[in-house]
Amino acid sequence: MAQQIISSFAVYFVIWWITLFAVLPFGLRTQAEDEHVILGTVESAPTKFRAWRVVLITTLVSALLYATWYVASHYFGLSIDSIPRFVPNYN
Repeated sequence: MAQQIISSFAVYFVIWWITLFAVLPFGLRTQAEDEHVILGTVESAPTKFRAWRVVLITTLVSALLYATWYVASHYFGLSIDSIPRFVPNYN
């Protein structure tokens, strides 16, 4: 039972981090876009970074992705082995 909980948490953790990097650029305004570049920073630096917004969106999206994975794997029996393999025939 403990192994299932740890494995489920590990899958959610990986999904969360991948989702984080996908969500980071959404809604981002750079200093160049706002025409207010602070001395010593690059123009592509964010004007106002909203960390809590990014964490909230990441958590919601990753929870939806995790639920999809959970239903597909536990109720429909889908897994990595369900993906067809196309191996060339070298005979």
